[in-house]
Parts: sequence; structure tokens; C-alpha cells
Amino acid sequence: MHFPTQSFFVAGLSRSGVAAAEYLLNKGAKQVYLYDDVASDGVKAAQEALCRAGAVAVSAADAEKYISACDALVLSPGIPVDHPLPVAFRKAGKAIVGEAELGARALRGPVVAVTGTNGKTTTVSLLEHIFQTAGCKAVACGNVGTPITACLDRLGEDGVAVAEISSFQLETLTSLRPHVAVFLNLSEDHLDRHYTMENYIYLKFRMLKNSAESEYVVLNRDDPILCTFAEKTKAKTVWFSVSGRVDGAYLRDDAFYYGEERVCALSDFSPEGEHNRANALAAICAAKIMGIDTAAVAAGLKSFRGIRHRLEKIGAVGGVTFIDDSKATNVDSALKAIAAVRGECVLILGGKDKGEAYGPLFEALRGSDVVHTVLCGDNAFLLLNAAVEKGYTKLTLCRPFDMAVRIAYLLARPGQSILLSPASSGFDQFRNYEERGDRFAQLMHELEREAAARQPAEDAREEDRG
Repeated sequence: MHFPTQSFFVAGLSRSGVAAAEYLLNKGAKQVYLYDDVASDGVKAAQEALCRAGAVAVSAADAEKYISACDALVLSPGIPVDHPLPVAFRKAGKAIVGEAELGARALRGPVVAVTGTNGKTTTVSLLEHIFQTAGCKAVACGNVGTPITACLDRLGEDGVAVAEISSFQLETLTSLRPHVAVFLNLSEDHLDRHYTMENYIYLKFRMLKNSAESEYVVLNRDDPILCTFAEKTKAKTVWFSVSGRVDGAYLRDDAFYYGEERVCALSDFSPEGEHNRANALAAICAAKIMGIDTAAVAAGLKSFRGIRHRLEKIGAVGGVTFIDDSKATNVDSALKAIAAVRGECVLILGGKDKGEAYGPLFEALRGSDVVHTVLCGDNAFLLLNAAVEKGYTKLTLCRPFDMAVRIAYLLARPGQSILLSPASSGFDQFRNYEERGDRFAQLMHELEREAAARQPAEDAREEDRG
């Protein structure tokens, strides 16, 4: 691309769309047009700021008129490739790229790219932490936090881009060539967008599209789908497994191992659950491939405290612990959280449906420590139907999220937990899973204040009875 002679149509002013527009303006693009069919305050503020920098806002009614004037469509990951706008650009023979593609073309240093259905953000955050603990320049970017185009200057030529790559990004990503490509797991997710599991798997494999014999792929030996990836790539394969010894990272004698070398004890790694041990093993593989010595890897594992909204204990009210797992936006992730939580809990499920089958979730709940389940959100009745089919009856249906949290608190007894692990996205009532998790914490604090306000009256009644 030669920016000064080309015009770009940026569709979707989310975090990545804004970053793409800023990048194109800084590169002196001939013209940058902005479009978003969501009329929120955040979108309006972003448009105004970008227009002051030289961009031009386009209304939904006029969007297709600009196709002939543009050389490329820069598509937000939140907009499907079969949306009428990218379809029209494709019919006109115009290029369609994403913000991650712009960033991939501009990266000058090495890339460690992480994908999979669950665990991406944890693994990327852990890898960034390990690299920084070892004294290396590294930035977590991509689908987590900072868009790739926004951290190019920080990375320079020697910084490691630790990039979380989603299936949505892979729809428009063709130039990425990671030195280490990490695949954590694959299970049903986003089938409302990708339609079939086969298409979802195909998109994930695209991250290896440009890999050659000089690159590496880290694969989960316990995932039968990922095992087939080793046969389809030229990259060198390094394995990880929680169930047995492999050529890579594995568990032995209550410790993490890489090859013959003991890294650290399992008890030194604070995030709970077998899935987090798998994430740690994947991170160990990538870090060792990138030349980090074992002592630094161990120090990073020992000092890592997990990420927000993923099995995060945020407090307790009246002896009931609140656990924010809002990042569990699919069934497999929720199942892993349920298995990781110690002791009895009341579970909150529901949000926006993503086309998954919920039957396996309720089958697992029947033999778990979940004492009751509260269903909320747009897919509450879909969840209810699945529960009925599986004979699961310990549930309450309540569509509004705030009321669901309050009902869960009424149901929970001291010593139990309330687990928000929705198995659904938050787009029905929230902008994202972060906002849903933040609201969960706000409600906990409201309940805490209400309990404190009731206490003097309860103490007075006790004195009267005395």
C-alpha cells in the first residue's frame, strides 16, 4: 500500500477501527472515510476526534456511494465479512483488510501469535509478563487491549509482539507470519457468525498460512483437532499436554516441565484450574522457543496473578464469595470455570446466543458443585429449553442481569460462591464482557452497602430480644 495515493473506508469505530483510522491518518493517507451504523456516544466522540484530524464521516445511507472512491475497506472484527458493505466492496473488486492486517504489514520485530477458543487473553498476558520479567521488550496486543497498529512505535525492531488473534480477525488477516504460533484449544464458538465448525477450524488454521520451516507452532496434544494441524504445516511443532509427557511442555511430579528440565512447582502458579495449567504450558513452550531462560520463565509463572474477569474473586458479602468469570463467553469456557471453582456455588448463565448447543453444559451441571443456576439475558429461554431436555431443574429464569445477580445472592448461603460464568457473550445488555464484569462488581458493592445499612437495625432487634 502507498498511503499518500490511496483512500480508505474504515467501517466500525470500535477500538480497532479507531486505531486503524489513526494509523492511516498518521501515515498520510489520501483520504480516510469513517462509517459505523451504531449511533452511540462513544462512536460519535470517536468520529468527531478523527474528523478533526482530517477524516470524513459517512452516513449509513451514503456508505455505498464511496466504494468507487476508495482503494480498500478496513473492516472492524465486529462486522461479518458477509455484511452488505464488505460484500459490495468485494463485488467492486476492492481490497478488504482489517486493523490487524495493517499492523501485520508494518511489524518489524518478531511475533508470538496466540489463538484458540479459550485461554487466549490469559496466555498472552502471561507471555508478556514472562518476557518483561526476563528483561525483554514485549507488548500484548491484537484482540487483547492494544491494537497492533497502536503499538508499532513501542515495539520497534527488537520488541516482541505477543498478539492475541481471534477468528474474527483471521477473516481479513493474510500477511501475519508469526515466529511462534500458539494454538490452545478448539471447541464450538461463534457459530452464529461462522455457521459451521469446519469453517471455524479453517479460519483458525489460517494463522499458519505463511509459516515456513524457520517458524514454530505450539500445539495442544490433548486436542484431537489441533493434532491434525501438525500434518498440514511446514513449521516445527512443539507440543504441550496436561495428560502426559510430550516433546515440549508437560506436567510431572506436581511440577511444570519443559523437555527434561523442571520449570517450577504447580503450587507456585496461582491461577486455578487445569485449563490455566494448560495455558501455562503453552506459554512455557513459546517463551523457551524465544530463548527465555528457565529461571526467568519460572519467575514469571510465580509472579503472575491472572487477568481481570477470568475466575477473578472480587470480594464477599455476608460470607458469600463473588467470582467474576464474565470472560467465559462460550460453553467450554464456562465448563472449565465450573470445574475450577472450589466448593458449592450459585451459577449465573446467559447473554447473547452464539449458536452453541447448551445440552452438554446442563449434563455437566448435574454432577457438579453448582447448587442452583440463574438464567438471564436474551438466550434465557434457549438455556431453559436445554436444561429441561437434560432434566436439570435447579434453576430460576430471570431476564434482567441486575435482578439475576440479586436473586443469586438471595439463593446463596454463607460459605458458597456466586459464579458469573455466562457461557454467552454480553452484547445483549452490555458493550462487551468487561462491562458485564464491571457491572457484576458494582452490584456486589451495592449489596455490601445494603447489608451494612441493615446491620444496625438487626443489632437493635437482637438487643430487644435480649
